[in-house]
Amino acid sequence: MRSKHAVAVGAEQVTAAPVTGLCRGALLGYRWALLAFLLAGVAQIFLAGLGAFRLQDQGLAAAGDSAFAPHRALGFAMGGIALLILVLAVIARPGARAIAGSAVLVVLTSLMQSLLAGFAEDHVVYGALHALDGLLILGIAAYLYFWSRRRAS
Repeated sequence: MRSKHAVAVGAEQVTAAPVTGLCRGALLGYRWALLAFLLAGVAQIFLAGLGAFRLQDQGLAAAGDSAFAPHRALGFAMGGIALLILVLAVIARPGARAIAGSAVLVVLTSLMQSLLAGFAEDHVVYGALHALDGLLILGIAAYLYFWSRRRAS
């Protein structure tokens, strides 16, 4: 009796839902959005360095808002891209790992980066954590991108 039940359960697990055109398109969009996010991350590192050295050239009394304005604007745009990545991952259904990683990307990009940057005004160590969080974000995005490319081949 148990063997028949196991066979029936095994047969149900083997059948898979067909991939629809919407899922396929969402997966393609997911990959492209991850690539755009990674390229924006490279630009973020450049803009952070540009802002830091612009402050150094202007002296310590210079307002950091104007020097880091492009870095801040691109950071908020990356938060929007991260949200788009999550939506595309939910539609494409590439797996629980990709959806969870995309959700972590949204939280780290949208919430943690802003909190750490805000706290850095009072304590420098939060500025260092802001930079490390940025590297972690890029690492997660790179992992998700290369993992999605591997699954396709």
